[in-house]
Amino acid sequence: METLERIQPNRQVMVFILMVFLSPALAEPIRYSVMEETESGSFVAHLTKDLGLGIRDLAARSARVVSDDDKQRLQLDRQTGDLLLREKLDREELCGPTEPCVLHFQVFLEKPVQFFEGELSIQDVNDHSPVFPTGEMLLKILENSQPGTLFPLKLAQDLDVGSNGLQKYTISPNSHFHVLTRNHSDGKKYPDLVQDKALDREEQPEFSLTLTALDGGSPPKSGTTTVRILIMDVNDNAPEFVHTPYKVQVLENSPLGSPVLSVSARDVDAGNFGSVSYGLFQASDEIKQTFSINGVTGEIRLTKKLDFEQIKSYHVEIEAIDGGGLSGKCTVVIDVVDVNDNAPELTISSLTSSVPENAPETVVSIFRIRDRDSGDNGKMICSIPDNLPFLLKPTFKNFYTLVTESPLDRESQAEYNITITVTDLGTPKLKTQHNLTVTVSDVNDNAPAFSQSSYTLRVRENNSPALHIGSVSATDRDAGANAQVIYSLLLPPHDPHLPLASLVSINADNGQLFALRALDYEALQAFEFGVRAADRGSPALSSQALVRLLVVDANDNAPFVLYPLQNGSAPCTELVPRAAEAGYLVTKVVAVDGDSGQNAWLSYQLLKATEPGLFGVWAHNGEVRTARLLSERDAVKHRLLVLVKDNGEPPLSASVTLHVLLVDGFSQPYLPLPDVAAAEARADPLTVYLVIALASVSSLFLVSVLVFVAVRLCRRSRAVSGGGCSVPEGPFAGHLVDVSGTGTLSHSYQYDVRLTGVPRTGEFKFLKPVFPNLLIEDIGREIEENPNCRNSFVFS
Repeated sequence: METLERIQPNRQVMVFILMVFLSPALAEPIRYSVMEETESGSFVAHLTKDLGLGIRDLAARSARVVSDDDKQRLQLDRQTGDLLLREKLDREELCGPTEPCVLHFQVFLEKPVQFFEGELSIQDVNDHSPVFPTGEMLLKILENSQPGTLFPLKLAQDLDVGSNGLQKYTISPNSHFHVLTRNHSDGKKYPDLVQDKALDREEQPEFSLTLTALDGGSPPKSGTTTVRILIMDVNDNAPEFVHTPYKVQVLENSPLGSPVLSVSARDVDAGNFGSVSYGLFQASDEIKQTFSINGVTGEIRLTKKLDFEQIKSYHVEIEAIDGGGLSGKCTVVIDVVDVNDNAPELTISSLTSSVPENAPETVVSIFRIRDRDSGDNGKMICSIPDNLPFLLKPTFKNFYTLVTESPLDRESQAEYNITITVTDLGTPKLKTQHNLTVTVSDVNDNAPAFSQSSYTLRVRENNSPALHIGSVSATDRDAGANAQVIYSLLLPPHDPHLPLASLVSINADNGQLFALRALDYEALQAFEFGVRAADRGSPALSSQALVRLLVVDANDNAPFVLYPLQNGSAPCTELVPRAAEAGYLVTKVVAVDGDSGQNAWLSYQLLKATEPGLFGVWAHNGEVRTARLLSERDAVKHRLLVLVKDNGEPPLSASVTLHVLLVDGFSQPYLPLPDVAAAEARADPLTVYLVIALASVSSLFLVSVLVFVAVRLCRRSRAVSGGGCSVPEGPFAGHLVDVSGTGTLSHSYQYDVRLTGVPRTGEFKFLKPVFPNLLIEDIGREIEENPNCRNSFVFS
């Protein structure tokens, strides 16, 4: 099973293989040099010329400079294309004794991604003097030492390199010694004291000389120390080490205090001259801090943590000194063995935290991975989860590019959390994870959508202006301004002349609809209009919905009587024969209501009558019928007040007044009744009309007197001449009208008829019965045939 898993293709392994094969195909790096201690901001090179690019390309492609050690010591001026120093460089700090001192950097550009490798050589200046480890050296020399014998001295250290480094040693003039500068294989220069002639302890037991170390700078710098030479008694055997050199390997994670190696030296002398003590010889500060040696046993122990990534090997010089001052030396080579103690490192060079949706392949991030271990411990595999729409592409050396695999959809997922995992191949495996959050920026690709395609709203008529009548709602799946919905009204295509702007308004922000004025059901029962929802994207997207507004009827129209007319003119008088049976149809009140539904259902009711019980009104059709047989005792004229009421809530009503005249055999056009209703109607106004009424009564009385006198004179004149106004012939005197039982009335009456004083109507008032024999039909006929006498009848 494990074998099958190894054979299965894995994207992580493929990425690693591509990285390995791409590495050899690198272009030759561009090389520059600069003197150390050059001030920050100094010019190094003009990159645009060396890279074959224009200045505009650097800014457009986001060019930048990255160093291998993650410390940005260089900077690129995109405006001029110049490569500048970000800080003052100290060659000794950067490279120590290593020569040449080269700072590796990369120039990479985006859109498309391109890398250039560069090297900056840092040239040394003579800014350090040689320094001896101590201010005084003690050297013990046997007095039997032969001329030409070499005595190693402690070397001086100069942090400068090349010609600026330590070049030679000199010693103060004397007759017994001179100094010889010896070049070692490691490039260091060691001073050896050379004996020029035989020594005599009894003649001079001690020498004090000044040793000077000179470098090759211009001007040269120097350092001095005192060499104190003690002439010792004869000890002719120096200690000798059993092995030289010693070699040992130590794991870098070895604990402090652990033993590294034990060295051993022998001295064939006896006594004090044969006892040997051990110590570090000419050890650097790093070696002194890292190792210690037991002076008696020669055991070397670890006193500081090892780090393979910093120092891979140590060369330690051990000195064995016997009791007589003779010494022997050996070299211990300590190799540090790497362990997988460094997790891979990931450095983000470029990051785009927001990616527009629907975009093709987009670079999200450019990053570099590194492992400070070596061998398999330093080999790495870079991967991301497989369920994400992103890809990792190896770009240059250990640089990777994270790109989108396909266009993203913000409405499906607005944010991605990407975990980049870098795992080394060491044992045990170490890994580093880096989380990136990538948001998908919105593109206006969704139109607003209404919650329903059509809305039906109802509002009761006679509403108050600016009444909220309902709302429409639309949502947009986009975000930000692309999701902000603006509502507007649209005229219906089938009714483009609808005054929609004066009927309805809409709140552009929330879709609330308002009636701008009071609606009248009788004028407009329903209407339709469109609502448009548009977003604030660019370009804006929109959708539409249909709104149907129904006006609900309110009982705001009272019944209107069509018949009989109530227009303030002569009242309508209905004639009823006295021989009419019960249920006789006298008339029919016809009324209408402008409302609808039950608000327009009308009912009729006899509200008031001159003689209750004689007439009745059918409630549903308004027919006025006699309720019983008529009798001679019933009054001639009747006034009926009929109430017409609708079925609304609250109900509204109208009333109509009917004048009914009981007649016998009345078939001709009838004589109108006195205008009682008109007189009452004229007396309705309260203030102004009271004054007019009083004046009218006074005028009527005066006119009546004048007419009475005129009629008397007319009668006398008619008796003499037979002219003037004529009356129907009959067996009675000319000033009497016979209303007998043979006419249409059932009783005989005499009436005193006076003119009402209204020339427009020519109507009469029946004041009192005078005589019963003259027929009313004859009087009416005479008036119609002789209009000149219309206003001349006065019956007394």
